[in-house]
Amino acid sequence: MTYTGEVTSGGPSDVRVLPDVVVRKASVSAMNNNCYLLTCRATGEQLLVDAADDAPRLAALVEEGAADGGTGLRLVVTTHQHWDHHRALAAVVAATGARTAAGRDDADALPVTPDDRLDHGDTVTFGAVSLGVVHLRGHTPGSVALVLRSSDGSTHVFTGDSLFPGGVGNTQKDAARFTQLIDDVETRLFGTLPDETWVYPGHGGDTTIGAERPALAEWRERGW
Repeated sequence: MTYTGEVTSGGPSDVRVLPDVVVRKASVSAMNNNCYLLTCRATGEQLLVDAADDAPRLAALVEEGAADGGTGLRLVVTTHQHWDHHRALAAVVAATGARTAAGRDDADALPVTPDDRLDHGDTVTFGAVSLGVVHLRGHTPGSVALVLRSSDGSTHVFTGDSLFPGGVGNTQKDAARFTQLIDDVETRLFGTLPDETWVYPGHGGDTTIGAERPALAEWRERGW
């Protein structure tokens, strides 16, 4: 089946199989938070992006990953400090013993103190897979995106709430925060990633860098 990124809260996962990683996307909560389980195909180690809510659903997601050769959750990365992205973090960590990581400037606001505090340019590893850390300031002080460069030449970025189809994340009408976020997104994502890069956001459907690139000037002009 072809991966589309279209999921509904409480519904089935969507699955993308890459040569080195299997990506499973699930939606939880009334806010349709996206959670992404990545399974290293070489070792079975698993990484979860945002333990947003519904710990039983996330446990089931990890179990689904066993079909991909998954051997257990090793790391949970929280993309940013907003409450809707970490409601199940404590429960998931207690159940799995997974390590945790988050952006340095958001770390102290989380319900579980991260084992690893992430800075721009860091690398997150699980099994044989490495993800690049991109610090995107503005939605929150410590928001991070994770960049996966697959061995098949494709690029994938998990953006939390910093980039969506149609614009950057909410900055509560704060002009300085908006400018910081649009600058970071333009420089650190659009300035470094190819148009074919698949974007996996914190809510809703997916997009690509190329699909959004023509609207950058419009986003900057409208200011949100």
